[in-house]
Amino acid sequence: MCGTCGCGPAEHGETTTVAVGEGLLAANDVAAARLRARLDGHRVFAVNLMSSPGSGKTRLLEATFAHLPPGLRVAVIEGDLETENDADRIRRHGVTAIQITTGVACHLDAAMTAAAVDRLDLDDLDLLFVENVGNLVCPADFDVGQHRDVVLLSVTEGDDKPAKYPVIFRNADLVLLTKIDLLPHFDDFDPLRAHHAVDRVRGRAPIYDVSAKSGAGLEAWVDWLQTERRNHLAALGQTRAAAPSTLRP
Repeated sequence: MCGTCGCGPAEHGETTTVAVGEGLLAANDVAAARLRARLDGHRVFAVNLMSSPGSGKTRLLEATFAHLPPGLRVAVIEGDLETENDADRIRRHGVTAIQITTGVACHLDAAMTAAAVDRLDLDDLDLLFVENVGNLVCPADFDVGQHRDVVLLSVTEGDDKPAKYPVIFRNADLVLLTKIDLLPHFDDFDPLRAHHAVDRVRGRAPIYDVSAKSGAGLEAWVDWLQTERRNHLAALGQTRAAAPSTLRP
């Protein structure tokens, strides 16, 4: 049970639980907006990776580093209940990784992410990945100050997950179907059926089939990252240019 988001059994009735949940989310949204503005001020683009446990988030990041353009400065915030195992894997690639151990919390929130960002030199950073706690429920509700949400669905999970956990897929900017190298060993997983399941809850939008092991699909994934970052920075520049000056002539 998570003691921070109220996803456990209600103790004081359903109405009270909803009110508390709304308050938590509202406060989190304020903190997330503040963090996002801070990242924007340093031109740092943040991507929130979400999935169930074992879908390959860390392995995807490891493979991604090798495909990013030279000179792009990257850091990772890792969320897990315990251990620094995934952060250590990231560090072996020469990439800065800040571990958040949540204890019993089943998701990251904006306050946790902001505290981790405090440990980074934002002037020496271009791209920030937030690897959220493995969970298909609570992370969907908590803004962590990101600019884009990416959800992973692995071949080992079952192609019905989007139908069973629609909220996290509905709000995704991109869905990655991972571990496609294992398809020959999981003949009950139908990629087309998985795509249709995502489309039903999300509408037509990009879904990339990738394998961190074979490298399949990684070029499209990295192209998406670079395009989204470039578009965000361009929009940010246009917004600043359009803002009226507060300086006196």
